[in-house]
Amino acid sequence: MMSTDMYELMRIIECEHSDPHHILGQHPVSDGGVIIRVFNPSAASVEVFFPEGLRYPMEMEHKAGFFTLLLKETPKSRYKLSYTGHHGEAWEAYDPYSFAPVISELDLYLYGQGTHYQIYDKLGANTVTVDGVKGVHFAVWAPNAKRISLVGDFNGWSGQRHPMRSMGASGVWELFVPGLSNYDRYKYEIKSHTGAFFTKADPYARFAEHRPGTASMVYDISGYKWNDTKWINKRNKKDPLEGPVNIYEFHPGSWRRAGEGRFMSWPELTAELIPYVKELGYTHVEIMPVMEHPFDGSWGYQVTGYYAPTSRFGNPHQFMEFVDACHQADIGVILDWVPAHFPKDAHGLAMFDGTELYEHQDPRQGQHPEWGTLIFNYGRSEVKNFLIANALYWIEKFHIDGLRVDAVASMLYLDYGKEYGQWVPNEYGGRENIEAVEFMKHMNSVLLGAHPHVLMIAEESTAWTGVTRPVQEDGLGFSLKWNMGWMNDFLSYMTKDSVYRKHHHHNLTFGMVYAYSEKYILVLSHDEVVHGKGSMVNKMPGDTWQKMANLRAAYGFMIGHPGKKLLFMGSEFAQFEEWSEAKALNWFLLDEFEHHRKMLDFVKDLNHLYLNEKALWQRDFSADGFGWINCDDSDRSIISFYRVGERKRRSKKDQEAKGSTYEYLVFICNFTPVPCMDYRVGLPVKGKYIEILNSDNEKYGGSGIINPGIRQCEEYLCDGQQYSLPLQLPPLGVVVMKMK
Repeated sequence: MMSTDMYELMRIIECEHSDPHHILGQHPVSDGGVIIRVFNPSAASVEVFFPEGLRYPMEMEHKAGFFTLLLKETPKSRYKLSYTGHHGEAWEAYDPYSFAPVISELDLYLYGQGTHYQIYDKLGANTVTVDGVKGVHFAVWAPNAKRISLVGDFNGWSGQRHPMRSMGASGVWELFVPGLSNYDRYKYEIKSHTGAFFTKADPYARFAEHRPGTASMVYDISGYKWNDTKWINKRNKKDPLEGPVNIYEFHPGSWRRAGEGRFMSWPELTAELIPYVKELGYTHVEIMPVMEHPFDGSWGYQVTGYYAPTSRFGNPHQFMEFVDACHQADIGVILDWVPAHFPKDAHGLAMFDGTELYEHQDPRQGQHPEWGTLIFNYGRSEVKNFLIANALYWIEKFHIDGLRVDAVASMLYLDYGKEYGQWVPNEYGGRENIEAVEFMKHMNSVLLGAHPHVLMIAEESTAWTGVTRPVQEDGLGFSLKWNMGWMNDFLSYMTKDSVYRKHHHHNLTFGMVYAYSEKYILVLSHDEVVHGKGSMVNKMPGDTWQKMANLRAAYGFMIGHPGKKLLFMGSEFAQFEEWSEAKALNWFLLDEFEHHRKMLDFVKDLNHLYLNEKALWQRDFSADGFGWINCDDSDRSIISFYRVGERKRRSKKDQEAKGSTYEYLVFICNFTPVPCMDYRVGLPVKGKYIEILNSDNEKYGGSGIINPGIRQCEEYLCDGQQYSLPLQLPPLGVVVMKMK
């Protein structure tokens, strides 16, 4: 028997070899034939056998479990191994070390350049067939590791059984393991440059075990048969910003709870949440992060598995079914996405190969002191590739319609949340994170270049210029930006007792000063109803009736104000208790209290009004879509404005008709509890008007001060307009008039 070089043999046994395929597997010998080497400490004996029935016992060359076999002729078919364990157990498998590398030099080159946008098909655990053998190809980036082994249930979590092959300067390690299947648990056992051993979950894993477990799981996400072609075709033909966007934000773990307080699964959410959202008239749902995370209390914003839908609610195919069902119900799906930071959990990205790989080495650059998390190194090609490919992954593999990018401000500024001495200026001495800016431009260029009608939404709370300006015009390239300024001003106004509101009238009007500087979405999100901030209805002053009336008025003003819309779950039926991720919404309120049911009815009608009236969304980002009628009546806390949309001409006669081709909606908002029974409002154009919504309608819990019937405007100067109309203006109410 031809003996193995003792140095290399010991490197295999001691798990020091960075290229185990160089020794293990099948190799030609100089005088013809081949030598097959196997290392398996669990085996007492090993046989090599071929499909044609030939079997050859292997010789144990080292008692640690190192076996060899010399064949005088090169085999014409692939062999398998038959093992017998130390306790008589037996099993068969293909030899992982008999396969050539699966990942190509081109893959590694593009990844090193940061431009391999489908790298998730190469790194992680991918189910593939190699030379007719089905198995799982594992690949992980860890350039500073001395050795990496694949460990899992399939090898007793032993780092000796499946050492991986280093792909050289790329820093990638790979191994093809035949015979594995969905739900097999695994991790990477890493030996660092200091000699320390530790295990890490797979950054590119498609699935993970349920917390508190931290192992990755094999899961083949291919094979799902989508039924949303009609939705995707419609989405790809039209810019969503030209249509209605009204988003219902929800947290899947606390929208409802199933039996015994357990989380609802994706199938259960599909059955209950989608019909609810559809009936209420929302165009999209936005889901708080569904990527795998270890701690429920983080709400998903401290991600450890960027490519893995969390196991809390089901498997990846069940999540696909949820998205598919949303699309079949004509509802878009937006995911919260967190490229700004990641947690320090031992199994996650932190110090991944024993060095600061995904984060910066300098803690002044790589840590958020306020959050206790780590900041991605946006200047590193492989890190940028990881994140950009991840954004594409959710769009392309899960048919997601948009990403709401969390904490953009923390990415833009080096000193975000930091004190003096806790941050390092950029090369020009400034506080801007130049690498993060370039990352965002690159990301949006790639993603919106490939999918121009997907929404990229920035949660950005500062006055950074050009967040939604195209990259070619030196903007960041996002589709929409959360309007945090409007939200803060508006809630500051609404929380004040009505007697003091006249002193803060500018909080209602200031938003229009900058309304067209970006493409905005108006948000009343989860952040506004947690941590002692109170629920939306409990922010409102007054007794219960006034609170409800104030909230209806607030929602009415919001739906009329330029900008797309977002409301967090529970706010639609005026839940009094602030949101907690630890329990379900207070659905019993709808069963026990009429004013909550009536609030839900109001929100439903308001949403359908928004859907049906072009004036409310067609010109959100154009100054000719909005006009003030009277924004100066601070003493009475009354404000009026109009919205403009193109009128749909239904007949040839309509198409030939002269005159206005536009339709007008007039909003009059009274933010005091004092009704105005003879209030005259100026009108933008002559014509007949009809009240299409009144928040004081008795069916919504109001006092019933409405304006029935069709009304012809009068040629009477008011509010600087040539025409006007007398109306009954209800207390704490919004009236919407439409030109007939």
